[in-house]
Amino acid sequence: MIASQRAMVLAAGYGLRLRPITETTPKPLVPVAGRTMLDRALDALAAAGIGEAVVNVHHLSAQIEAHLVARAKTGLGPATVVSVESQLLDTGGGIKNALPRLGSDPFLAVNADIVWKDGAVPALKRLASAFDPSTMDALLLMVARDRAVGFDGPGDFYMEDDGRLVRRGERATAPYVYAGLQMLSPVLFEDAPAGAFSLNRLYDRAAANRRLFGIKHDGAWYHVGTPEALRETDRLLAMPGVK
Repeated sequence: MIASQRAMVLAAGYGLRLRPITETTPKPLVPVAGRTMLDRALDALAAAGIGEAVVNVHHLSAQIEAHLVARAKTGLGPATVVSVESQLLDTGGGIKNALPRLGSDPFLAVNADIVWKDGAVPALKRLASAFDPSTMDALLLMVARDRAVGFDGPGDFYMEDDGRLVRRGERATAPYVYAGLQMLSPVLFEDAPAGAFSLNRLYDRAAANRRLFGIKHDGAWYHVGTPEALRETDRLLAMPGVK
């Protein structure tokens, strides 16, 4: 069960690696196989039962706001509230800034610049049902590095048998990549700094307290980080039988 009927959609970044596309189009509005990444995220939240999503905006924010207005006129959910950032606040600062609109219950948060396909049970529902606020401050969806299409990095975390996450640290690689979907407790943001900061800062504190967990994604996941990766993702999603 999802404790909160609200969620956060992170849509404020510059999408620098996807330039020159993102010089004129914000990355969340870049279409992938005919649908924007933002619409894909919002549709998934609506299917998970989320009634309201807070969407933070900064880079080319007017385009995203206009898109959300047009989407609302079609009757598609969830209802959206825009959190405008005059200065980019990064992932942690962006969510902290929106906390008054998200309420006091654990909430889902989704990056608006990723593409994923669900397994037998939608990933957002899996996160919500697995979240235990008595033991967790954050529950991250993890994708195996060797299954992350288009991803060429060293990986982010190791995962213990009980789901606790451990940073790659000084090791050359790690088997899991953070997939951009998560369930967070507002407790995670207690004593968080003001202004711009990365969620990684809070993940590290939660990990030190043994309260950072992950679950393995059982569907496909696409890293749309560059124009080349975008073309490859378009090609793969256009294949017969892929929606």
